[in-house]
Amino acid sequence: MIDHAKNARIMLSLRTRHVTGPRDAEFRSHLERLLRRDDAGNLAAEAVRYSATGETRGILVVDGPGGGKSTTVAHQLATLPALQVGSQGTPAWLRVSVPSPATLKSMGCEILRHSGYPNLSDRREVWSIWDQIRSRLKMLGVCVLWIDEAHDLFCKDRAMILRALKSLMQGDEAVIVILSGTEQLHEIIRSDPQVQRRFSTMQLRPVCAATDGEDFHDLIEAYCAQADLKSHLSADLVARLFHASRHRFGRSIETALNAIEAALGRGDASLTNDHFALAWAMLEGCAPGRNVFLADDWSSIDPDGDDNEHTVRQRGRRN
Repeated sequence: MIDHAKNARIMLSLRTRHVTGPRDAEFRSHLERLLRRDDAGNLAAEAVRYSATGETRGILVVDGPGGGKSTTVAHQLATLPALQVGSQGTPAWLRVSVPSPATLKSMGCEILRHSGYPNLSDRREVWSIWDQIRSRLKMLGVCVLWIDEAHDLFCKDRAMILRALKSLMQGDEAVIVILSGTEQLHEIIRSDPQVQRRFSTMQLRPVCAATDGEDFHDLIEAYCAQADLKSHLSADLVARLFHASRHRFGRSIETALNAIEAALGRGDASLTNDHFALAWAMLEGCAPGRNVFLADDWSSIDPDGDDNEHTVRQRGRRN
């Protein structure tokens, strides 16, 4: 009999487990150089100033959808000791996602709301909102403002929002600004040289079987051990997984966890390619012939392509 409660506990444990990799160390190096150190060399919750006008700097984190950029940034901000306590006993960093629709006013209101600002009136003037943000962040001891899904700044107020963010990196209340988003975000920032020069760029690379395959295979084995499953996977399973996941780190992990969930849900003792095929079919809604984990010619399948297009190519090769 399948123990659904136990399976739920296992999956919760697996999904909340952070997978540490080179990208963590890379982001940490970007971040630590922007924070002051005290006389003993310890990092402090205070931004380094890079000019006589008191400018700070920021970080641009770019990756495709499902690359794991938000997970990487969140984990590092939540575990860097210097950022855990601001002047009010709350963390010295603040996470905000771009609202929809993204306007100068809605972006400012979102920052204030996430800071816990009380009784924010919709009638408040835009200039007053952004002025309040500066004093609010200083009062809370926030030295890092992280705006996630920042590619959604691609809107009619883009130029004004970028100027407003730039202003948050100047003056006595200046903070470090982190922007994370898809490749479109890089284009947005490049459109304003004054903003671009203030950001270092971390572009997360796609995963590749040649360089990441062994580590990812070991990760799946570790997941199986925690889920009390054996594994009977084909030698090319990880390569298929990376291809199916568009070579995105986060999507690869999500698909692997979905496959384990499928194995547990069926009461199977071992994780196999069939579980990956089942999990991927549920997510993609693809025909069996286009399932990367079932097809012999899986490398020719475009996961974002059309079913009929792949069928025509298959028939062409047979003829």
